[in-house]
Amino acid sequence: MKTYAKPTIYTVLILLLTICVGVNSGYSQTSERALKEVDETPEFPGGMEALFKFMGENLKYPEAAQKKGIEGTVVVAFVVKKDGSIESPEILRGIGAGCDEEAIRVVKSFPNWTPGEKDGEKVNTQMQLPVKYKL
Repeated sequence: MKTYAKPTIYTVLILLLTICVGVNSGYSQTSERALKEVDETPEFPGGMEALFKFMGENLKYPEAAQKKGIEGTVVVAFVVKKDGSIESPEILRGIGAGCDEEAIRVVKSFPNWTPGEKDGEKVNTQMQLPVKYKL
């Protein structure tokens, strides 16, 4: 696999604007229910700018996808646990050719987030992250 060139500012902005609390309630394998609606959304350490930097430095564009000219957006769902750890990443929408697996790999490598809160208490929170691949 080759390292994907630095993402364009447009791609980064699209990612920034589209990260959102998840809407899929059926994927969590956590022992405690993960919430879709919270008062305080979980945050990547250092905020959105740090998330984009992390994605730009760690996401690789699979060689097979490059050779086939595959572009698109992979949507990864995951749970940010009460302790900030990431659990249960899965693909909600994929594009294949190794891109789905790469997006999961990067999500699994995330450092702990600041957890979400509901009524002043830390809670497990469902999230979705669109990962854009563009040649």
